[in-house]
Amino acid sequence: MKRFVLITALVLSCSTLWAGPAAWYKWHSNDGDYDVCSQFSPGDGWYIVKGPFEDSACKKPI
Repeated sequence: MKRFVLITALVLSCSTLWAGPAAWYKWHSNDGDYDVCSQFSPGDGWYIVKGPFEDSACKKPI
């Protein structure tokens, strides 16, 4: 039983190494003429204009 728990813990901890970073998107506000580069929605009234990007400046497309 100890081996099973050890192997399971080892597999789960190694599986996080395969995860990549989240993508960045350029968001535009409905209320004004504002653009923001973010990995998630800044709030209500924002929609995705371009993306996904590799960097936080929204300049390197994936």
